[in-house]
Amino acid sequence: MTRVWKWNRPVTVREVLEDLQRERSIAYTTVMTVLDNLHQKGWVRREAEGRAYRYEAVSTRAAYAAALMNDAWSQSDNPAAALVAFFGMMSEEQRQALRDAVRIVQGPEETREAPEARQQEPAEARQEENPGAPEGTDGR
Repeated sequence: MTRVWKWNRPVTVREVLEDLQRERSIAYTTVMTVLDNLHQKGWVRREAEGRAYRYEAVSTRAAYAAALMNDAWSQSDNPAAALVAFFGMMSEEQRQALRDAVRIVQGPEETREAPEARQQEPAEARQEENPGAPEGTDGR
């Protein structure tokens, strides 16, 4: 999968084999079996090209990592404690990446405000217009 994700394009068994053979001796049938297993498990899709197939990742490596983390987290009987332990294992760079990701998910500053706070704003504004009125009313 590393090569399929890295190359980010449909690949043949031969291409993966030749790249792997730079590091170690491996048989064509081994690579073919692994890619076929990945296809059967739904990790890659394949399209026939002549007598061979081209394999392409179904999801990104990031999506795969996220699914693994979500699965592990959902197995915990105490998700908050699991997160605290996980954050404790992170390097400063990883914690910064987490902060960046949270900012992306939360969006602009105005969308981060709690819904209750937004609902209270008009009442607070009305209270300021008529300071002697009971809280939550505009004194009318």
